[in-house]
Amino acid sequence: MIHFDEARKLILENTGIISGTEILPLNSCYNRILACDIISERNIPPADNSAMDGYAVISADTINATSSAPVKLNIIAEVQAGGALYSGKLTHGNAVRIMTGAQIPAGADAVIPFEDTEEKESIASLFTSVEKNENIRFAGEDIKSGNIVFSAGTRIDSAQIGQIASMNLTEVPVFRKPRVSIISTGDEIVEPGSADADGKIINSNAYVLFNEVQKYGGDPEYLGIAKDNYDDVKEKFEKAMGSDIIICSGGVSMGRYDFIPDVLKSYGTEILIHKIAMKPGKPVVFGILNNSLFFGLPGNPVSVMISFIEFVRPSLLKLCGSRQIHKPEISAVLKETIHKKPERRHFVRGIYTVKNGTVFVKTTGEQGSGILSSMAAANCLIILPEGMVTAEAGTSVTIQLIQHGEVSVSG
Repeated sequence: MIHFDEARKLILENTGIISGTEILPLNSCYNRILACDIISERNIPPADNSAMDGYAVISADTINATSSAPVKLNIIAEVQAGGALYSGKLTHGNAVRIMTGAQIPAGADAVIPFEDTEEKESIASLFTSVEKNENIRFAGEDIKSGNIVFSAGTRIDSAQIGQIASMNLTEVPVFRKPRVSIISTGDEIVEPGSADADGKIINSNAYVLFNEVQKYGGDPEYLGIAKDNYDDVKEKFEKAMGSDIIICSGGVSMGRYDFIPDVLKSYGTEILIHKIAMKPGKPVVFGILNNSLFFGLPGNPVSVMISFIEFVRPSLLKLCGSRQIHKPEISAVLKETIHKKPERRHFVRGIYTVKNGTVFVKTTGEQGSGILSSMAAANCLIILPEGMVTAEAGTSVTIQLIQHGEVSVSG
């Protein structure tokens, strides 16, 4: 049985970055991973412009302006966003009426908003002063021409799409999606909606895995349920060949009807991991099957989810080309005492809350590896390390966030 940290290190060491890229239009690149650096060829904003509707002024002219003693300036022109530029240079005693986004006239160094003024017969009365550079957005303050805006390996979200569009780009180079084959195993398993469900276990694992793979950038294909015989398992593996990742749930232990180990041997699979010192999720298998990464996950639903989060997810993200692969871990105050055996690292499903700046956490209740509701209710995993026997209420523990801005923490 291998230590948890050693297992994850070994998996990531054997995971490369996927070969193959594609060029996608902006509206098709959400949640994909950049395959090369994005360098801006223009300043954003392209020129100094107004952040307000108001008057472009020389700030020194506004000193000591108050509502009882307003400063009066002559309005000599108006500029609109996208309209003609003011061709002259602003001089003392004058102002230019300006709209949000319009280019700042030469000579002006501030903008005073309309609500702090009053206009009458081409005279602007200013009721307050403005500082130099106030309400001006400067050329390149968001993006400077020639700068690397996003590096290869960046996950593309809505804000990134907006910035890329602002650079006048319409297409994005991204890594291709890894192909992931998913297989369920067991004579006792039937699909949801089956007429033959009495006494059977409804397949939930395949649907969890399918959606988790999609969530983290893979292209999943569900190959169905392999029955407990060698030929059926072999047939499913033949269909999975050529995938970047193959995931099986169940059938990887040493039971009489667990045929996956035999099928793996028939392909000359290099098994690197067979058991991991963790709970739930001990019977995880990892190996190299031809050119595919193979993950054999336990059959219990919670074990499947946690072993996917801890091992398959970071491997999939690395394969996708992402530079950020680990979920964030923070400290929290435990609200109840938890007992455990010392041999393995435990991942306890928890709910964290924040009160007066302090993070508190409690369990979701019963923690059996078949109780999927314990996972559905959780927003974090309470990590209790090897060697620990009791985590006392009121002490600090490490929690790993489940629901958060995904892949937002470097790893």
